[in-house]
Amino acid sequence: MKKLWISFLMTAGSLYISYGQGSPAPVITGQDTTKRPITTAVPFVNIAPDARSSGMGDAGVALLDADANAAYWNPARIAFAEKKAEVSLSYSPWLRKLVNDMSLTFLSGYYKWDERQAVDLSLTYFDLGDIQFTDQNNQSLGDYRPREFAIRAHYSVLLSEYFSMAVGGFFIHSNIAGNVSTSQTAQAKPGNSAGADVAAFYRRQGLNIANQEVDVAFGVNISNIGAKMSYSDNNVKDFIPTNLRLGTAVALHLDPYNKMTFLIDANKLLVPTPPLVDRQGNIVKGEDPRNLTLLQGIFRSFSDAPNGFQEEMQEFVGNFGVEYSYQDLFFARAGYATEHKNKGDRKYFSVGLGARYQVFGIDVAYLIPTQRNHPLAETLRFTLRVAFDKQKGSGE
Repeated sequence: MKKLWISFLMTAGSLYISYGQGSPAPVITGQDTTKRPITTAVPFVNIAPDARSSGMGDAGVALLDADANAAYWNPARIAFAEKKAEVSLSYSPWLRKLVNDMSLTFLSGYYKWDERQAVDLSLTYFDLGDIQFTDQNNQSLGDYRPREFAIRAHYSVLLSEYFSMAVGGFFIHSNIAGNVSTSQTAQAKPGNSAGADVAAFYRRQGLNIANQEVDVAFGVNISNIGAKMSYSDNNVKDFIPTNLRLGTAVALHLDPYNKMTFLIDANKLLVPTPPLVDRQGNIVKGEDPRNLTLLQGIFRSFSDAPNGFQEEMQEFVGNFGVEYSYQDLFFARAGYATEHKNKGDRKYFSVGLGARYQVFGIDVAYLIPTQRNHPLAETLRFTLRVAFDKQKGSGE
């Protein structure tokens, strides 16, 4: 059973849980003060859930074809779907280098009611396993099994032969501490948030470039535009991970049987950068995120970093992927994801395989961190898809 230390920080007015769900702002110590990773509530909603894109370095906002997992990456892609409907189930054991009972499950599906319009629905479920809670003095506060989930629904529509958009909403529930409390501080409570997603997608197929058949696509998805979340009864709220994802994809048809697709994504959290504070908790540079509204946090996220534009650029995460397809039946994938050392320093390769047979599809992905003894090492993801009925005239 895992142990989790709960620290109720009354001076901060917020509940911080030392399990990757939140952390205080950086403190000046005379050492390196440039490392300022952004922390938010419910980071699980930005974990890549499916095996296909995970095998390509977590790139997928501009994938040229549409499947049910586009509900996460870019729901606007679903307007281009060729099938009438599809259901997908993904599962990933999480942090298995550290624990054996954490997992991420993703269930998604879409339905096209005509040639131009579609709806999708998805559920993300994050199980943190059995945890023994302890306080600062290592005294037991009881056992609990934290769980989180997010439900999303989108409407997507073709606005032209080559362009589509999607809008939708979500509800997030996060119960990571039950009703744990201490005699000295506030009592924990589940956190809830709701909000909207908006996405766009542009695709051209069958272009002739230097006597080579080429498909190109561009995508953008702004997800988790939602209310701030509180984990304790003192009602101090934290931002959820509003995220900007944009990217492009290029597919080369090598011959009638073989195709190579190359993808590039870039991600940025649209939430405040942590300020620089001294040992007394006074802000030396930057803004106090607790004083910002949702919209202020989004728009100022491009200009609020204490070290200026250079630090803002460091907050972009790069994702690069490639997929080889043989007759759209067998697939081999590889990718790389990189995050700046001052913003978390996540760097990893990934590989994946996939197969399609009639209406069925199966994918698997394997993550390979560049650092030794990384908690994400050997992470596996599995996806099973089932499609129904061919949708004629998908806007191509």
